[in-house]
Amino acid sequence: MSAMFSKNSSLNVPVRPAFFFISGFSNIPHSNYYYIFLSFVYVVTMLGNLFVMIIIYRDRSLHTPKYMAIFNLAIADVCESTALIPNLIKTFLFDSQEISYEACLANMFFVFFFSCMQSTTLVILAYDRFVAICFPLRYHAVVTNISMGVLITVTWTFNSAVMSFTVVLINRLSFCKSTVIDSFFCDYGPVYRLACNDYSLNIIMAYLNIAIFIFLPLTLIGLSYICILVALFKITSWEGRLKACKTCFSHLTLVSIFYIPTACTYITAMTVSIHRNAKIINTSLSYSLPPMINPIVYSLNTADIKEFFAKKMFRANTLSTVTALEE
Repeated sequence: MSAMFSKNSSLNVPVRPAFFFISGFSNIPHSNYYYIFLSFVYVVTMLGNLFVMIIIYRDRSLHTPKYMAIFNLAIADVCESTALIPNLIKTFLFDSQEISYEACLANMFFVFFFSCMQSTTLVILAYDRFVAICFPLRYHAVVTNISMGVLITVTWTFNSAVMSFTVVLINRLSFCKSTVIDSFFCDYGPVYRLACNDYSLNIIMAYLNIAIFIFLPLTLIGLSYICILVALFKITSWEGRLKACKTCFSHLTLVSIFYIPTACTYITAMTVSIHRNAKIINTSLSYSLPPMINPIVYSLNTADIKEFFAKKMFRANTLSTVTALEE
């Protein structure tokens, strides 16, 4: 392969392998149990998010800007998990760690794209809470279904453009030595580090993505909640403050679940050396658990969804009682 690389490098033609090999959890003891755990996580993720999406779709009272964003978050959760976990299950079931070059880039794009959609949607939800609490009289004029639709469309367009450019940069690299990706999916960093030619542009893009989709959203969410705290102190009654806080609780929970593990993983990786297995387990959990927990948090802590579910249960119980009496 080195001879091929020297020949192609003189022609400035990148050397692309037919396949990559994803090392995954192969060096982790008792990894079979972890694959089973991830399978369970995937099933719960799909059921939970589909449950939330069906409720929002069927209940017309939930056709509001806030629930448009929650619906968008559920789509991102389902798609990110589907891009990530089924490939891991396939590795477990068929003992196949091989993935074609094109499939690897597709996997890289979809995992990162939908992960970024989760991040930007949490910012949109923070904006919704900011306007609702800081400018309550103007909320329905500022945050409309049309404005929310525009915001969501902009995030889809921006995220797809950034991720497309990020992934396309891989095509300029030549892979002349190892093709083993030291990760559990086609992760950007482990892939470009396999290249034999200069990948400094990929490093810049990696740090830029971390800044845009992790630390910038965290900063914006933090600033929005500082403004919300200031607005809460202006509310005279404790009852009013508590009511306003309750509307933020679900969102703050999702923000903590999504950003804290991811940010800690990136900061730790950049500052100290951590064991490979610990890094892979931490990263896989930070990708797989938030999509599972998000619908659970919103189902348990959102009054509108609980009310809809209670109405359906009451209607079902009433129908069964009437049927029993008729018999």
